[in-house]
Amino acid sequence: MTDKAAYKSAALKRATQGDIVTLAIAGASILLFAGSASIVIPQIIAAFQGHQSPPDILLANALLLNIALIGLGWRRYNELNRRLKAQAAAARDAKLLADTDPLTGSLNRRSGIEVIDRLMSNCQKSGSATAIILIDLDNFKRVNDSNGHRVGDDVLRQTVRRIEDLLPIEAKLARIGGDEFVCALPYAAHQRERIEMLAFRMLETLAKPFDYEHGAVELTISVGIASNDAQSNAAANAQPSQPEKAGAQLLIHRADLAMYHAKNSGKNRYAWFDEAMERELVERQRLERGLREGLRLGQFRPFYEQQIDLDSGDLLGFEMLARWRSPELGEVSPEIFIPLAEKLGLIDELSEGLIAQALADARDWAPHLTLSINISPIQLRDQWFSHRILKLLVQNAFPPSRLDLEITESCLHEDLDQVRSVITSLRNQGVRFSIDDFGTGYSSLLQLKNLPVDRLKIDRSFVSSLTENGEADAFDTTIVDAILSLGEGFKMPITAEGIATPDILEALKRRGRMAGQGYHYGMPENADQVRNRLAKLGLLAQSEASPAHPHEPKTEVHDLAHGYAERVRTG
Repeated sequence: MTDKAAYKSAALKRATQGDIVTLAIAGASILLFAGSASIVIPQIIAAFQGHQSPPDILLANALLLNIALIGLGWRRYNELNRRLKAQAAAARDAKLLADTDPLTGSLNRRSGIEVIDRLMSNCQKSGSATAIILIDLDNFKRVNDSNGHRVGDDVLRQTVRRIEDLLPIEAKLARIGGDEFVCALPYAAHQRERIEMLAFRMLETLAKPFDYEHGAVELTISVGIASNDAQSNAAANAQPSQPEKAGAQLLIHRADLAMYHAKNSGKNRYAWFDEAMERELVERQRLERGLREGLRLGQFRPFYEQQIDLDSGDLLGFEMLARWRSPELGEVSPEIFIPLAEKLGLIDELSEGLIAQALADARDWAPHLTLSINISPIQLRDQWFSHRILKLLVQNAFPPSRLDLEITESCLHEDLDQVRSVITSLRNQGVRFSIDDFGTGYSSLLQLKNLPVDRLKIDRSFVSSLTENGEADAFDTTIVDAILSLGEGFKMPITAEGIATPDILEALKRRGRMAGQGYHYGMPENADQVRNRLAKLGLLAQSEASPAHPHEPKTEVHDLAHGYAERVRTG
């Protein structure tokens, strides 16, 4: 209890004690009045009639004093009664405020869970099941950003009204987050279709526009459903289940998992909870902990895949590939940990740590060998990304002309002006850019024309199926030929990924000059393996036979360092 609350409590206690003393005095005065009045009043009447002398002055004064005390007591009684009524009203208002969401008028999280627990308990006694429906407004932040919080608040209020209109009278609704609502309702066991119909009607109703003077606001919802109906859950999990005694907190948690499953499946839909979601959550949490620990302990390592000139067979450079071997989780695929790092906001730390290692490794390679590195679309949103890349180049004394940053077509659907600004800034310093996995996205020829990139890379999905059962796939052949023609038209060199067999290599060589990479040339190797390979080939920097311009890289790095220092100085 705070000092202020303790002071109020003590003051109320003292006031109450004073009222009790006052009422006790008034009660005693009434008794004395009854006794003295029975003596004094007859004497006063007799004296008035002239039958006897006036009453004893002391008794008369005592009677008047009793009357005054009775009046005082009655007044204090009325005041106390009014105070108690006011306190009772204040307590009711305080409870209402404590139990109700002030914006929407629905139950809040604390009271909602208590009410749902009571509802579930009553349902269990009557043999009914309880369904928990969790509703999340998709992309609600955009509503606030585009229309202001006043409109956003009104949308929330209207959302509650629309949901309440759909719910049966026995259902309970609570707002448990900024744009999250949970409702609980009883239903006859095994009648999942009733709950699904309600969820579908919610999707329909809340998809209708919210009309305002400046225009309509449209949004969708994602809905997660959980139930304590044991047989219903067993059907969802395809395994037997014992009757559950799950509380409100557990069912809300399960509905929350189902809601995120619906959201990740495309939004504007509902999903029932099943046990696989819980297992996925546990596994995801393990991965998140492992990822953070792996970054802290330096468990991520760059591996390198050779890039070869298909005509001559000469080594052109390497593409850096991120690898993570966790003592606890084992070998984790980049397809798993890179999206997770992006989601957790750790992609900058992960990527830049690997880039620093790769630049340090590649510094010892022959000066003509390039280093290709994949960049996340999230990194290109950062206006300071080019600044940090230049800093890494300066710190590792690596010539920018040997660095090739690979971006995917999805980057073209971000803020194109921001992407163009980052690319232009780095290309002005000599860094080159390639579009990776070209042909798998949705880039337009106009975007390709306006974006300052240097190379196209054909995705392995087209290359690897060029020869299937000894025959080329006509669809993939057409796509590969189209990309080669596009590269020739834009005067962009081409790199083919996924060259796994001699047949694929020959099929590509027949189509023109290009670079390539894939398991046909060997598996990705770590830094020591690459160094040993280059040493045997005489392609380490110190063993380069006859570099055309032995001092050019140093000059390039010096110019870059001077330019970087100037950028830092001018902000």
